[in-house]
Amino acid sequence: MKHLFLFLMTALPWGLSGSAQDNPSDSSIFYDQVRTYINPVLPGDHPDPTMVKAGDDFYHCGSSFHFTPYLPVYHSKDMVHWEVISRVVPPSRAVFVNDKPSAGIWQGAITYFYDSWWIYFSSGGQWFCKAASPYGPWSEPVRVHTNPTTGDLGYDNSIFVDDDGKPYMVIKNMQKVNRIQALGRDGQLTDTVINLDWINAKLQYSWAEGPVMCKRNGFYYYFPAGDVSGGQYVLRATELTADSTKWVRLGDFFKPVTDKTTGFRRPNHISAPLQLADGTWWTVGQSYEKPDGDDWSGTGRQTALYPVIWEGDRPWGLAPASTPILRPALQQGGIPWRSVHSDDFDSDTLGLGWHFLTRKAAGAYSLAARKGWVRLAPDSGRTHLMQKETDHSYAVITRVDLDAKDTAAKAGIYLCNGDQHVFVRLYTGFDGSKKIFFSMDTAMRSIPNNSGSIVWLKIVREEHALTGYYSKDGNTWTRVGAPISAVKLDKAQPNFNSWVGTSVGLFAEGRPADFDLFVCKDGFTPMAATAYSNFYGVEKVKSAGGEMVTNTSAYGGWLMISGVDLGRGKNGPLQVKVQASSVKGGELELWVDDLRTGKKIATIPVQATGDSWVSCIAKVSQVSGSHDVFVKFPAGIARSISIKDIQFVKKK
Repeated sequence: MKHLFLFLMTALPWGLSGSAQDNPSDSSIFYDQVRTYINPVLPGDHPDPTMVKAGDDFYHCGSSFHFTPYLPVYHSKDMVHWEVISRVVPPSRAVFVNDKPSAGIWQGAITYFYDSWWIYFSSGGQWFCKAASPYGPWSEPVRVHTNPTTGDLGYDNSIFVDDDGKPYMVIKNMQKVNRIQALGRDGQLTDTVINLDWINAKLQYSWAEGPVMCKRNGFYYYFPAGDVSGGQYVLRATELTADSTKWVRLGDFFKPVTDKTTGFRRPNHISAPLQLADGTWWTVGQSYEKPDGDDWSGTGRQTALYPVIWEGDRPWGLAPASTPILRPALQQGGIPWRSVHSDDFDSDTLGLGWHFLTRKAAGAYSLAARKGWVRLAPDSGRTHLMQKETDHSYAVITRVDLDAKDTAAKAGIYLCNGDQHVFVRLYTGFDGSKKIFFSMDTAMRSIPNNSGSIVWLKIVREEHALTGYYSKDGNTWTRVGAPISAVKLDKAQPNFNSWVGTSVGLFAEGRPADFDLFVCKDGFTPMAATAYSNFYGVEKVKSAGGEMVTNTSAYGGWLMISGVDLGRGKNGPLQVKVQASSVKGGELELWVDDLRTGKKIATIPVQATGDSWVSCIAKVSQVSGSHDVFVKFPAGIARSISIKDIQFVKKK
C-alpha cells in the first residue's frame, strides 16, 4: 500500500478536491476519506465504452446488443459513479434491429458537435440519433449513407471532434479497413475519405477494431483495439493524413501488468482519452474478468477507469491492478456506486436500469394492472424483466403472486448468461401440487409450497454458489434444497457468451404473474465482508473458517459494499450484527454513502477475542433505502480486527 501511495503521488497530481489544510503527503487521510477507487467502475456487462466530457459532466454509452430499450446513456460527475439517464432507441423504433443474442445494436458512440448531442451506432449499417440533451428525447434513428469510395461503414466506429469543432467518423470495417471521414451538419459523411487501411494490412493488431482518437500538443493519436480478448495500441501523427510515413507506431497503450492478482488483465476498446482542468488525463476501457485462474467472463466485458500517463508526447494507460487508484479531482455529485437497483414498482414507469431480452418481452408487462406491482404477461413461452448483474455476492428477493394450476405456469427470479443457454430459475409452480422449484440445467430442487399463491423468493449468491429460499412473510426463510454451482453460468461459453454478460431479474411463463417488489443486495441477509466494491487499507485473508477482511495499517482502513437495500421508511434496520475477531479490541464504525459527507449510522464495539469469532451487535441510527455501506476499521495496530460478514436486523 505504501508503494502504491508513493507511485500515485509522484505519477499523478492530487486527485480529490478537499479543504485547504489537507496535506496530500500525509497518507493517513486515505484511511479517513474516500479518495481512491478500485475497478471496475461500471461492473457487469458494459462493452465497447465511449465517453465524452461536457462542462462538469461526463456521459457514457456503448454496445447494448439485444438488450432493449437499446443504448442506455450513463451520466457521472467524477467518472467513478455512474447512473442511467436515458435510453436512446425504444423497441417501437427498432424494427430494423435483430434482437437475438450477439445481434442487436453495437457501438453506441456518444458525442457532441454542432450544438447537438449525437449517438452513432451499428445495426446492419451505421445509424445515428440526435438530441438537445443526453437526457433525451432522442430522435428517430437515421441511416448514415455511404458510397463506393468510403466503402462499408462496418461497426464499432467512433467520432473525433478536432480543435476547430469539425467532427470526423473514425471508420472500422472488418480486419483491414480503417478510415476517417468528416461529418456535415446533417450528421452525414462529407469531404474526402482519409484511407488508413495500411494500419492493419498485415493484421498487426488482430482486428484493429473500436478505433478512437484524441489530440494533444498538436499531435493526433489513433488508438485501435486488438479483438474481444484484449490488446490496445496507439499511433501518432502531426496531421490527419493517409500518408503512412507521417504516422508513428507507438506500440502497446497499457503499461505491462505486474499485479498477479488483478482479474482485468487484458483491457481494450478504450474511450478517447480526455483531459481534466487539473491536467490529468483519463480513459475507460473494457475487460473480461479472470482472477487467479477463476473465470468470471460470463459477467461480460466490464468497464474500468484508467489514468493516462504522458511520457513526453507518448501516452500510457496505467497498468490494470487490484489495488486502489487515486480518483479524479472531481466531486461525486450524489450518485451511488453502480449496482443492481431495487424496485418497489410504485412508479408509473420502469426504472431506466431495467431491460428486456427481446422486443416482444418489452410489450408484455404492466405497471397499471395492479398498483404497486409489475405484471409480466407472456402470451406463450417465457417473458423477462432484467438488469445487468454487477456483483459476485448478493441476495435478491421478490414477492410474487401466481396461482399455478398446471406445470406450464411458473414465475420467480431469473439469472441467465448472455447467449441465454445457461439460466437459473427459482420459482413458484405446480407438479401435482403447488411447489417451489430451484433449477439450473439438469440440477433441480423442489419442496412443497406451504405459502399459497403469494410467496416470497430469495436467491443468495456467494461467489459461484447459489442457494434458493422461500418464505410466507419475508422474514422466516426455508431453503429449497442444496446449493447449485453457478460455475457454468459464470465462465466463458463458446463465442464469449455471444458477447454479453449475465442478467438478473424476474420471469413468468405459462400465465401472467404479479411481482410486488424486487430487492437486490438485501441488507438483512448476511453480506460477506469480502464482497466490497471499494476499499483502502484492508486485505482479504483466508483462514480455516473461510475468507475474512482485516486492516493492514495502524491508520485503520475501510471497505465499501455498494447498493445495500435497508428496507423502506419505518421498515429500516434496528441493529447491525458483525461476525468479528480481534487481538486487541476496538470499535468499528458504520457509515452510509461516504466517510465525509455521508452519515455514521452505528458504532460497533468489538472485544478482544483472539482467534475466536463472535457476533458484535450495535444499534443503528434511523436509515432506510439503498445505500453504499462503509465499514471503517479503527486506528491503533495493523490487523487489529477481522470481520467475516455484516447483517442488518429488521425492526419487529
